[in-house]
Amino acid sequence: MRPSLLKGQASSWLLRGRAFSPYSYGLPRASRAFHPLLGSSSDRNNEERNVKAHPSLGPFLAAGALSISFAASSYTVAAAKELPRADLIPKEVILYQYEACPFCNKVRAFLDYHNIPYRVVEVNPMSKKELKWSEYKKVPVLMVDGQQMNDSTAIISTLNERINPGEATSSAEQLEEQETWRRWVDEHLVHVLSPNIYRSPSEALESFEYITTHGNFTTMERLMAKYAGATAMYFISKRLKKRYNIVDERAALYDAAEHWVQALKDRSFMGGSKPNLADLAVFGVLRPLRHLMAGKEMVENTNIGPWYARMEAAVGDSSRLSEEK
Repeated sequence: MRPSLLKGQASSWLLRGRAFSPYSYGLPRASRAFHPLLGSSSDRNNEERNVKAHPSLGPFLAAGALSISFAASSYTVAAAKELPRADLIPKEVILYQYEACPFCNKVRAFLDYHNIPYRVVEVNPMSKKELKWSEYKKVPVLMVDGQQMNDSTAIISTLNERINPGEATSSAEQLEEQETWRRWVDEHLVHVLSPNIYRSPSEALESFEYITTHGNFTTMERLMAKYAGATAMYFISKRLKKRYNIVDERAALYDAAEHWVQALKDRSFMGGSKPNLADLAVFGVLRPLRHLMAGKEMVENTNIGPWYARMEAAVGDSSRLSEEK
């Protein structure tokens, strides 16, 4: 059921102009195109057929879609970053990513929330030369003190165990709820995004304008990707609607947002007084709607804005290290 409009509430929310992050699509192999936004990082191979009709455009889809930040003009939040013990913080963390990738956003949200310093290597979606050393060619790839970690959900689970060794702070019921909603993010929420981001030619072009501006493209790749990628994803998004039985893109997005809000059961976060891994997963993949029409309309027409603002405050500033000159 489509939620009612909350236009009076929307006026209290402001869009920030600071840096943000979008979605990404790339090539799992040099000869195969794929679009990671269409499925979780663990099931992308099932989605490759979505772009087979456009094999020559596959590389240009590697930068993905955009991200939206919701900030309250006046909102106080008690939650703050959750810092691990100093001796448990990795000494060197390197994230190989597409700035626009929702799965990369999930990993960054975890790292930022725990204030773990990390360097970013932006991968060129065409050549992927930054990953030539790795047999695994999808993003995100995280190197932690020399150990390679792949797949966003697995990366977060492994890293969480490392910085919280043997700590059972949640009940079995709470852990089951957390894992259920983490699966929901990978298996449902991400599938709703592409049909919304590329709903119309103008929205598809809006998305690729940001993608090509902030991704690691050459000048020629940027020009080709902006128009060819937007055109291809507009048509692909229509096929995705049919695949996932989506009749109305916006209604599906609003329903997903309301479904999450209802699951909070009046809690500030699913984790209670502080975010848990499910909160961070939802927050991470929704970042790629920031500054897009789909994201703005989602905030105006659902109740997700207050939770998102609490998450922004809790995750806080990025712990990404400055680029070395």
